Amino acid sequence: MWKTYSAGYLKHNRAICASVMAAAFIAALFLSFLCGLFYNFWQDDIAGVIEEEGAWHGRILGELDEEDISFISGLPHVEHVSVQEELSGEAGAVVEIIFNPVRAILTDMPFITESLGLEEEAVSYHYRLLALYFVRIPGDESPRLIMPFYLAIVAAVCISMILVIYNAFAFTMHSRVHQFGIFASVGATPLQIRICLLQEAFYMTMVPILSGIMAGAVLCWCVFEAIMRMAEQIVGGRRAQFLYPPGILAVTMLVSLLTVLAAVWRPARRMSRMTPLEAIRGSSEMQLVKRKHSPILCFLFGMEGELAGNARKAQKRAFRTSTISLTMSYIGFMLMQCFFTLSDISTEETYFARYQDAWDIMVTVPDTGIDKIAYNDMRELRKLSGVKDVTVYQKAEAACKMPEEWLSDELMSLGGLEALTEESITRTEGALMAEAPVLVLDDESFRQYYEQTAGEEETVYTGERDTVSSVQGTIVINRVWDSLHSNFRDRVYVPFVQENQDTLMLCAAGEDKETMAVSVLAYTAQTPLLREEYADFALVQIMPQSYWAQIKAQIGGVEQDTYIRLLTDENLSLEELTQLEQKAKQILSASYPVESENRLQERISNDQMIGGYKLVLGGFCVLLAIIGVANVFSNTLGFLRLRKREVARYLSVGLTPGGVAKVFALEALVTAGEPVLITLPLVTVLTWAMIKASFLEPMVFIKRAPFGQIMIFIMLIFGSVALAYYLGGRKVLRYHISEALRNDVV
Repeated sequence: MWKTYSAGYLKHNRAICASVMAAAFIAALFLSFLCGLFYNFWQDDIAGVIEEEGAWHGRILGELDEEDISFISGLPHVEHVSVQEELSGEAGAVVEIIFNPVRAILTDMPFITESLGLEEEAVSYHYRLLALYFVRIPGDESPRLIMPFYLAIVAAVCISMILVIYNAFAFTMHSRVHQFGIFASVGATPLQIRICLLQEAFYMTMVPILSGIMAGAVLCWCVFEAIMRMAEQIVGGRRAQFLYPPGILAVTMLVSLLTVLAAVWRPARRMSRMTPLEAIRGSSEMQLVKRKHSPILCFLFGMEGELAGNARKAQKRAFRTSTISLTMSYIGFMLMQCFFTLSDISTEETYFARYQDAWDIMVTVPDTGIDKIAYNDMRELRKLSGVKDVTVYQKAEAACKMPEEWLSDELMSLGGLEALTEESITRTEGALMAEAPVLVLDDESFRQYYEQTAGEEETVYTGERDTVSSVQGTIVINRVWDSLHSNFRDRVYVPFVQENQDTLMLCAAGEDKETMAVSVLAYTAQTPLLREEYADFALVQIMPQSYWAQIKAQIGGVEQDTYIRLLTDENLSLEELTQLEQKAKQILSASYPVESENRLQERISNDQMIGGYKLVLGGFCVLLAIIGVANVFSNTLGFLRLRKREVARYLSVGLTPGGVAKVFALEALVTAGEPVLITLPLVTVLTWAMIKASFLEPMVFIKRAPFGQIMIFIMLIFGSVALAYYLGGRKVLRYHISEALRNDVV
């Protein structure tokens, strides 16, 4: 059958072959692209976790001797065992184990624990790394959704590609029902017909699959390199190397072939099971089982609208992939644009606009206390040209123990702190234990803040206003967020405690230890002008460095890092601010390890990061759109065989070629427009829900809504669908009416 029929058919029906080859090429390209891209993301995630947390799979903490270590090393699935001396302590040694294969940890770790007589608490697992190896440890409560997300996308693309190729083959086979019926009537068996169709499928798809895989690998490399370069510019750090091992090539090839097989097998099986009489009687046209009226199209466009509506309903199954893919691409793109617009507005209002006057340069000194920062270095920073203010600070966690009578009348009228939050307060021995985070300022900055609060009418002083050089105590940020009557975007605060106490009782956070009395210099609602989020339901304490040095041994809870905030002259350019940042780093880096950032570069990096997210997510939306448009092209490339008799009948009863073209144009409009009509109400409701959840004024969003980007995306899809129908319709209209009605072979 191959020599006598298939070869000649493929030679004389190149348009049909082109649609199948195009579908196979697109399927292989996207499968290769996604498999390669996700493989590299997967390897990069693994490398990042190993760099941050180590390559171990399981850890054992306990008193293990050399014999125990040898026993573990001798197990068949244990690849490496190491003792981490720097992590060992009073509880014993920390032994790290690497397994090969990794899944053996599920059985070997319980066996090791039981054999050595260890408690379950002595064993810990590297959950994050194991999840990347598709090993789920019982007891891991984190979602670990990144790998399922990867696989779900690949699976969705595979299914979409199967549908694209399936529809391409379904058209060719539907048009050949009559001819295969003749073959069956002269003795061709169902198996022979099925093998013939499979041979044709693999003949048409092998070259497109190979070229698609290579093109996908090249596209994957280009996208991966672009992402890595963008990431380097934004965050710096480690740069992953692109990998496309033979295993990925083999998997992509296998998946592509299985995709073709799955797409071809069902229509081939269905055709081979048809009786010869049924096949010979069958028509190559797509027809409605039951005629349905299209009132909207008929009302708007007349007879052509009715014909277009019936044609689209007859092809409903064929265009199912297009409808689903285009709908998903519209939903994804519109929601992505709306989400990032809301995110930009929120970031602008709650971060960049809020802290615009609070910082220009931030320097972080890791693992260094504020007492280690030399006064001379701070003096050098303050002398830099363009620097208006320098503040050095460190943060610590503490708790405040107080009787309930201390709470303010305003807070009690709201129902107490429990009515606002359940996480920031506990009761012990008849007293309240509230969070009281401490912000430790260098003495010079605290002196300025003390003088600033002294001029506020709302400030209440409980101590004597001595010379600022000798003040010792804390300034209390006496406020709590009234979350019952305001939202996070427009917070309303009420006083936390009554402002008549000269001392507060502080202790270590999270521990019911002995308290110590801390002198209160003032109560105020004005926080220091820093790039900090102050706790909403806590009694924040502001202390000078000299006073903190006296009480830190009893309070504890201090963070390891120290922060240095620089305010500069207004209207400095990015270049000038960057130069000033480098000068500050030069002064400090001679004595400490430092990390720095400046406000303008932070804004640029944020925009670049958002742009990267949009590029990646927008790429997936474009991918879905291409799948849908490819399905439309697969359908329209089969117009000549499937619709020549239909169009010939239209022409024979007086419909002009212009009228037929109008029918095709309306079909294109419905094909591209139906997903839009499905999407718009859903996106509108979801966007409105996001606006309400973010407590944003609707007009603020509407003024910046991404109508332009969405319209461009929609018009590109409309244009692609219109092009597909134009090419198919032009081909049909060129065919002579008498030939269409008389001849069944093209």
